Amino acid sequence: MTYCVAIKLNAGLVFLSDSRTNAGLDQISTFRKMIVYEKPDDRFMVLLSAGNLSISQSVREILQVEKLKDRDEDEGITIWNAKSMFDAARVLGSAIRHVYERDAAALKLAGVDFNVSLIFGGQIKGEGMRLFQVYSAGNFIEATPETPYFQVGESKYGKPVLDRVITPHTPLDEAAKCALVSMDSTLKSNLSVGLPLDMVVYEVNQFQTDKVVCIDEHNPYFKMMHNSWGAKLREVFDSIEDPMWNGEQTSVPLMQPASRNQALKKITSPQEKLI
Repeated sequence: MTYCVAIKLNAGLVFLSDSRTNAGLDQISTFRKMIVYEKPDDRFMVLLSAGNLSISQSVREILQVEKLKDRDEDEGITIWNAKSMFDAARVLGSAIRHVYERDAAALKLAGVDFNVSLIFGGQIKGEGMRLFQVYSAGNFIEATPETPYFQVGESKYGKPVLDRVITPHTPLDEAAKCALVSMDSTLKSNLSVGLPLDMVVYEVNQFQTDKVVCIDEHNPYFKMMHNSWGAKLREVFDSIEDPMWNGEQTSVPLMQPASRNQALKKITSPQEKLI
């Protein structure tokens, strides 16, 4: 299992991934799930991967040289000459199908599903930033202002904070902080996600970035954020009034009839009907 998140904002893009691969309780390894493709002043792209490690590694290798041809006489589209991120995502989909054609039958005989989930985003000169989630069949969807982030892997623990904080207008540094809180929540609740983390922050129209960091357990900012987030959550929790059950004075009673629904029925004997 793994956890990867990518966020598309008006100000730029944020990418974050863990590096834990779990093939059983006694077979836990570290493999990076992020790769950056950068050609300064022309294009900047990031690929995040989750799912079967052998499949995702094969896809990444083939993507380097994959050519997509709509007609036999075409030169072929690659991630390095694609005129749009949409075409680059099509090349990625073609690479996935290439691996499927080669390996899917053998994997099925071995009882292994063809399972890979990818996030692919960036910017090519001449168009705006774009972000895609790519599936095992090679098809994909694109991030929108209503859905400005994608997650793959163990996503449920880190989703609530993203939903509460992230909008297209969120500042880039604030989104990076939010992504780290999302990852910290996942690390806290799921042992199959683990350090070190890879983070890349890209500013719109720059076509390159130096904001690339590997975060381990000794990273001072991540340690501070982990401790602060836990302490602040506890403070907020403690500030909420406990429910009152015995008619004590309160302005927010819990024990009062629901406006449209009846209270839960108790069954007190075998003769009572459920309905």
